[in-house]
Amino acid sequence: MSLFTAYGSAALTLQNRIVMAPMTRARTTQPGNIPNDLMAQYYAQRATAGLIITEATQISDDSQGYSFTPGVYTEAQIDGWKKVTAAVHQAGGKIFNQIWHVGRVSHPIFQHGVAPIAPSAITPVGTKVWIVDEQHPEGQMVDCPKPREMTKADIDRVVADFANAGASAIAAGFDGIEIHAGNGYLIDQFLRTNSNHRTDAYGGSPEKRIRFYWTLLKR
Repeated sequence: MSLFTAYGSAALTLQNRIVMAPMTRARTTQPGNIPNDLMAQYYAQRATAGLIITEATQISDDSQGYSFTPGVYTEAQIDGWKKVTAAVHQAGGKIFNQIWHVGRVSHPIFQHGVAPIAPSAITPVGTKVWIVDEQHPEGQMVDCPKPREMTKADIDRVVADFANAGASAIAAGFDGIEIHAGNGYLIDQFLRTNSNHRTDAYGGSPEKRIRFYWTLLKR
């Protein structure tokens, strides 16, 4: 099957079978992590791919792990993404929004001064995040601190945040969403025994460790 032949299903039609992978660009307008005209231009330039998957996008104000990455949970962010999706569609492309929560791969600067949340209070050894602030005006990779273990209320809220972000992405004009579940971020942290030492319904056996992901998928 040629990469350049069209793909069609009941839900999606693509001009070819080439997919642009998500890649963090860190180009948002500040403050507010708002998608902008530069991002619209960037994605429109790549609309000849059958499908574009955007850079990972925050679902809430506590899901960020790197400076200048976009969100999709405020009206300003949604309006910014509308520029992007309109530009891609005008160029004949299709585009999905990848949504994420970074969990413990974060820093208090993104968390209103408190520790990031994670399945368990285990420090991610050797993991750094990129920060731009008054202390690091040129940007610097900084160690992640010890996170705090998520409560059941935290879990329920984050599940709702994923659902709300998915709905907001569709409202912004995206053709679909992709949930970021790998690379050591929150969903992956629940799945792995080196980051999930819980003894409740969300830890222990593989069936319990996958419960968080399965719960948000059902939303």
